[in-house]
Order: sequence, then structure tokens, then C-alpha cells
Amino acid sequence: MFEEKMTEIRSLITEKEGKVETLATEIRGLLQEEKLDDAKGKKEEREALKAELVQLRENLSLYEEQKEGKEVKEVKRSKETPQQKEYRDSLNEFIRSKGEKREGVNFKDGEAVVPAEFLNVRAATDDGIVKNDVGVTIPESISYNPQLEVKTVTDLKKFTNIFQATTGSGKYPILKKATARLSTVAELEANPALAKPEFEEVDWAVQTYRGAIPLSNESIQDSAVDLVGIVARNANEQKLNTTNYAIANVLKTFTAAPMSTLDDLKKIINVTLDPAYNKAIVATQSFYNVLDTLKDGNGRYLLQDSIISPSGKTLLGMSVFVIEDTLFGAAGNTSAFIGDLGRAVLFANRVDVTVRWVNHDIYGQYLQVATRFDTKKADSNAGYFVTYTAPIEGGSGE
Repeated sequence: MFEEKMTEIRSLITEKEGKVETLATEIRGLLQEEKLDDAKGKKEEREALKAELVQLRENLSLYEEQKEGKEVKEVKRSKETPQQKEYRDSLNEFIRSKGEKREGVNFKDGEAVVPAEFLNVRAATDDGIVKNDVGVTIPESISYNPQLEVKTVTDLKKFTNIFQATTGSGKYPILKKATARLSTVAELEANPALAKPEFEEVDWAVQTYRGAIPLSNESIQDSAVDLVGIVARNANEQKLNTTNYAIANVLKTFTAAPMSTLDDLKKIINVTLDPAYNKAIVATQSFYNVLDTLKDGNGRYLLQDSIISPSGKTLLGMSVFVIEDTLFGAAGNTSAFIGDLGRAVLFANRVDVTVRWVNHDIYGQYLQVATRFDTKKADSNAGYFVTYTAPIEGGSGE
């Protein structure tokens, strides 16, 4: 029973896929002849067919699961808007056609734009995507969504001062902390001269960072699942690693401060840093391990779980974010930035992720990914780069 129904659905899928391709050709021809109304009608017909294909593939998946004796789960409906769904489909066609089908795709500097809402910080594998990698998405017998590698990485960018750059370079004004005070004025007397706000201009120039995801021809031709999602997750992990590296390089340029004891740490937080700053700790794994062993005078650990902290951990009222040792140096590096990330780092974001096809010298082609941004030190007083050194034996570590 199921086999007959599955055969019927597969036949319908093949038939409608052929019609979608035919309509795409007809639309291009009508546009060349400037028959816009006819082209719009064909496009609506094509979109309706694509919606039917989505439903047919979902139905086929349900039958395949039932045939294998698996529990039939409720099909999760996409939360994407119709416009997002349309763009995802267009981007999928761009990838599968190796850049030939460009209809409906936005381009920047000759590269297809992957919108920010498609990106996901949870990453797929970090090597090339070949047929075996997307085998679970190829309808040989049963179709599942690919499982994602469990990996948690702190995204430092979202805690910086982000602005959308519309040009390749420029200046960004940072308002300095006000030091002037208001004056008392007697009734009917002239107002005193007011202090003007002071600004510090930060020069920035967007840099282009590139990487690549190799897709084999078999994967592109055989896969019936959304390759955009797989590519976007992989591309976003590469971008996350890149932005964290760039931000960490800025944090390392802040004034150095040594630390050997808890008292040293408290002095940096309470005295050295202006109390007006919204302080947090960006710690290497090794520095975090030091923090995890700190105790108060009653022997209670100072590092606490917190449901209100973005990182889930607090120390002396500050959120604690953990990064790899190698972002601040070598393995075993016990360093941390302590201060206000939002005031410390300016992040000029030009474009999130773009993709383009590049020939691959081994097999298939590279889907090259790129992101464009710049990171600069904004407020030089907003933090300190702290390095921990174990106290001399016999010294106080409390």
C-alpha cells in the first residue's frame, strides 16, 4: 500500500519539478520580450507549483517513515515569511545551478547575499560537504534533516557597538563621558555657558574575509533538501570564528593589568575601572578555570550560576564569557578582558555573508563565502587586558 502511494508521489514530484524548470525558461523569455504581465502570471503559476512540491515532499517523508516502522511525527511548518521562503528557494536554485540561475537573488559586489535570518550559530561539519555528508538528505530510501554537531561558541560581536556600514570606510563619532556639571542660576539671570559634548572620531575601513565550502556535484544533483541551510550554518560558523578572532585582537590592545590574587581582581573592578562602565569579563578557558577556584573568606566559591546573565555565569556581579585560550594567545593562556565591551569595540558591519561559485581543482566546485566588516578600539578607557600569574607560594590568593 505505502509503496504504491510513494511511487505515485515521486512521479508527481518529478512531473512538477519539470514544470517548474519549464516555467523558469518561459519567464526568462517573456522578460526578454518585455511581456511583464505575462511573466508575472507565469511566476505566480511557478510559485504555486513550488508550494505543491514542498507539500508533496513532506507527504513522501511521512510515508517513508511509516514504511520503516518509525513514529510519525508532526511536520514542523516553516516560520519563514512567504518572502523569505521565496528568497530561500531562489538561493537554492542559484547553488544547484552553480550560479547560472540568478533570478530572485540579491547580489552585492557580484556575490549572492545570504540574509542574516538564514544564518545559524550552530554549525555543521567544518570540512567539505560531499555526498556522504548530505547522504541523509538524499531520497534513496528515507529522508531526515541532518544532525548538527553540538558546539557552543560565545558570539562576542553581539556585545560590541555594531553599526551598519553603508560605505567601505569612514569615521564613527564616539561620545565621551560628560565631566561638566550643571550650574545654579538665580531667577531672571542669564543662563551660564553650557559645556559642549565632546566626541572622539574612530576611523574604520571594511575588510573582506573569505572562506570556502566545497560541494561535490553528486550532492548538488541528488539532494532534495535545502542546501542553503547547510551552507548557511557552515558559513556562519566560519564567520563567527572570524569575528571573534578580530574582536579578540582589539581587546588585546587595551592597557595591560597584572593579577595574582583576588584582591588584585577586585582593585581592577572597583578602583581602576570607572564605575559608570557596564563591566563584563571575557576570559580564556584557562583564566576561567582560575576564576572557578576563587573563594571568599568563608570558603564559598565566587563564580555563580545566573539566569539573568547572558552567559549564565557571574563573578562579583559581572557576566563571564568564555573563549578559547588561543584567541588571546597560546594554549594555557590565562588572560581576560575586563570592562565594557559595548564601549570598547566598534564593529562596522558591511554585509553578513555572500556566496559565489569558484572552480575547485579536485572535484566539483567551491561555494566561496565572504563577509565584510571592521573592528576598532572605540573607548580606550573602557577596559583592561588582565593576565593572571600564580602568586608566590605563601602569598595570599584570597
